[in-house]
Amino acid sequence: MQPAEIPHTSKNFTGVFGHMARYIFITGGVVSSLGKGLASAALGALLQARGFSVRLRKLDPYLNVDPGTMSPFEHGEVFVTDDGAETDLDLGHYERFTGVPARMTDSVSSGRIYSTVLEKERRGDYLGKTIQVVPHVTNEIKDFLKIGDDEVDFMLCEIGGTVGDIEGLPFFEAIRQFSHDKPRGQCIFMHLTLLPYLAASGELKTKPTQHSVKELQSIGIAPDILVCRSEQPIPEKEREKIALFCNVRKEHVVAAYDLKSIYEAPLAYHAQGLDQAVLDAFDISPAPKPDLNVWHDVYDRVHNPEGEVRVAIVGKYTQLEDAYKSIAEALTHGGMANRVKVKIDWVDAEVFDSSEDVATHLEGFHAILVPGGFGERGTEGKIKAAQYAREQKVPYLGICLGMQMAVIEAARNVAGVKTAGSEEFDHEAGKKRFEPVVYHLKEWVQGNHKVERKVGDDKGGTMRLGAYDATLTPGSRVAEAYGTTTIDERHRHRYEVDVAYKDQLEKAGLVFSGMSPDGKLPEIVEWPDHPWFIGVQFHPELKSKPFDPHPLFKDFVRAAKDMSRLV
Repeated sequence: MQPAEIPHTSKNFTGVFGHMARYIFITGGVVSSLGKGLASAALGALLQARGFSVRLRKLDPYLNVDPGTMSPFEHGEVFVTDDGAETDLDLGHYERFTGVPARMTDSVSSGRIYSTVLEKERRGDYLGKTIQVVPHVTNEIKDFLKIGDDEVDFMLCEIGGTVGDIEGLPFFEAIRQFSHDKPRGQCIFMHLTLLPYLAASGELKTKPTQHSVKELQSIGIAPDILVCRSEQPIPEKEREKIALFCNVRKEHVVAAYDLKSIYEAPLAYHAQGLDQAVLDAFDISPAPKPDLNVWHDVYDRVHNPEGEVRVAIVGKYTQLEDAYKSIAEALTHGGMANRVKVKIDWVDAEVFDSSEDVATHLEGFHAILVPGGFGERGTEGKIKAAQYAREQKVPYLGICLGMQMAVIEAARNVAGVKTAGSEEFDHEAGKKRFEPVVYHLKEWVQGNHKVERKVGDDKGGTMRLGAYDATLTPGSRVAEAYGTTTIDERHRHRYEVDVAYKDQLEKAGLVFSGMSPDGKLPEIVEWPDHPWFIGVQFHPELKSKPFDPHPLFKDFVRAAKDMSRLV
């Protein structure tokens, strides 16, 4: 039995103004990391469950053009869209909960906005006018918000950071103006705040929420709905107090409690009346009844597993789990498909970079996953993890750099290329130390044109990004897992396995079971004499969803489940 599929298409709600998207602006106050992205994603899923179509967007106030050049320790993972945008990890939440593929036009930063404004100024588009935050920057933000507003019933727009952040002010001013530009009743504001609990007095304190709302009101925005993050149930008296002092209806004060699993969020928010509050705020009546069967099925699979498997993720950013957010979630989805709980252990690849006793760190795991990354640090440890998995017949999934390390391991220890390595590491060290089995990707075909890159190009946006097709070898393990020989997956990499070594490696037993359609770029390798050993150049985790687990993760966890029976 597979998880139920969520409806990706839905009837359109056109209302009295014709087909025009209703806008929901989601803001946050008091502190960051309250869960705006999760609340937005859960609300999108609830609106879908009522038959509406949705699109979700993230507006980030930071001055980076995009998160592509940010350290994973700084920002967590970079989520890549089909059309090649490097975006915030919240867009991963949006996709996982709604099944709606994110686009380049679903993410924007202050850096992108200011870059566009300055480009227009240089071209003379403003006809010599003095360029100001208002109206030029705010107009650019509003133009971004309008993109595709005739395609869906609801547009959910999350503003990053917290109210009062100096860099976020242009975004708050833009959405204030935008709500007035639209017909009355076309936009609402949802504000997330914190209700701290003071154990000494045994009280939930509402004052931080009151001050956050006051700050929002001072810039001309009055929230229609308050989502209050709390560890304790909100007493009726406090709910009434919040409604009174924040000028919202009592039934629009929605509690957001801590959850054991993020996939409880749609059901939890529905139980608290969030989706009904949104429809009431838009005066949509009668409200269509929700079909939450898919989320009940997801809940059941999360909370009622029939076993457990242990998976080691051997990475270099293991101190911050958000650096591998999509991988962790995709493993959870694979577990749901196989009715098992996936227990993840984060193993720092540097721990056994110089250690010969790899088994001490990897014994007892039912599967090993080596994720992507950049730079030489930790790579020798990843190579040893791939060797251990190959020799000990432990299921192995290598993603991006994880595939490259598996190929280098095969070249060194099986194919006789003793000094095999990556051009990336030589470039980093400034001298030639390796025979480059992995080389800098100089050109590739994107659509109908050729893309060329040089080693010295800017870092931002210059990788092979977005969805590309691959052709799988009939009868291979990956073809069986996918159930087809033609796939498309999302990429984010600057270095590639050199196809010139394909024949030598295949003679040694490593099969190149997936290639680009032109046969020039290796996409997948596997050891056919191994229970389950696959390396992929792309990032399959980015397409996995709780109601539609990615086939590779589903099969990988199945292999781990089989392994658990043997251990």
